[in-house]
Amino acid sequence: MKTLVVFYSMTGMTKEIAVHISEKLDCDIEEIFDVKTRKGILGFIKSGFESVFRIMPKIKETGLNPENYGLIIIGTPVWAGNMASPVRTYLFQNNEKLDKVAFFCTMQGNDNKKIFLEMERVSESEPLACLALTDSEIKQEKHIKKVKEFIKKIKDSGKR
Repeated sequence: MKTLVVFYSMTGMTKEIAVHISEKLDCDIEEIFDVKTRKGILGFIKSGFESVFRIMPKIKETGLNPENYGLIIIGTPVWAGNMASPVRTYLFQNNEKLDKVAFFCTMQGNDNKKIFLEMERVSESEPLACLALTDSEIKQEKHIKKVKEFIKKIKDSGKR
């Protein structure tokens, strides 16, 4: 199954996991970019505000068409307990083009169920698998086993 990993990353944590997944699956990868900057304290506040109030900011046009892939793996950082607003925009803009999806998130804490439910709602697609990783798991390289299990679950569900 032709696979695409799509992600947004402000600090680099989500990007690190996206790259790891795409290397393990030997698949295409695409980063979502903001039109405006999110740097500094104002960018941090704006990001949390957009996330909490489910605002969809403008994002730069992506180069890869999700319709050309059988599986889209979508990654987001967690902002104020929600998915990052640029990911919400991507999902909303492409929900009709998504065939099968899987989700992953990176976060400070452990509350991820709400994020995956929201991603499912906006994408209008039930995920084959979900992966939640904390920043400390990534920094301590404890994420490798979880990523392996996530990939196995995706591959196993593709066999059905």
